Amino acid sequence: MSELLLTMDTSSTAMSIAVSRGESLLAETLINVPGAHADRLLLPALSDLLHALELKPADFNAFAVVVGPGAFTGLRVGLSTVKGMAIASGGALIGVSSLRTLAMQAAASRLPVCALLDARKQEVYAAFYRFENGLPEPMGEEVVVKPEVLLNQLKGEHIFLGSGASAYRSLIVERLGARAHFVAWPSQTTRASHAAALALADLRRGHTLSAAQLLPHYIRRSEAEMLYNRGDLEASL
Repeated sequence: MSELLLTMDTSSTAMSIAVSRGESLLAETLINVPGAHADRLLLPALSDLLHALELKPADFNAFAVVVGPGAFTGLRVGLSTVKGMAIASGGALIGVSSLRTLAMQAAASRLPVCALLDARKQEVYAAFYRFENGLPEPMGEEVVVKPEVLLNQLKGEHIFLGSGASAYRSLIVERLGARAHFVAWPSQTTRASHAAALALADLRRGHTLSAAQLLPHYIRRSEAEMLYNRGDLEASL
């Protein structure tokens, strides 16, 4: 029987949960609202989805979660929920990049894909991908950078997508002109179903993690950490 996989994405305002069996999507819930939604909406949405499918956590072979970069609180809520279910049921654990998940929205593109998430502070989380065998393969490291710095380095045509592409679309067009291409607005958010496709490939290759190994991928330190370190610095002066 094909692998039964539960996948969550709480890395942004577009929280989503997907249930898939092998390469078939059974159901997906997506709620895109502003604010810290994961701690309020994740468990009720998960309960409703499992009830509709007549499934329980013990039925799943594996649990996958988007590990970031993204919203600090949302990532922690998603990871802790998935870890709890995996530990209780004995299922495998898989972590998936939010930028790579986002790039799945441009799977038909023959151009390099630039996945951009709005990191606030006038910065973006960014990564570049090319598609091979239907999956996005990284062309470099994931970074947090000012969009104008990123754009100044680009040559040739690219397809842009994500909340960062939406937030800085005018700047992208100003700098790149006809070399910039964009996906339609429904494809600007990450989706748990696309993370599930990446997770399934990892699961079949045996690329799973223990609960201790599954950690959020922040790239940038949290606001609390930066304020704490700034306080330490000021106290030492």
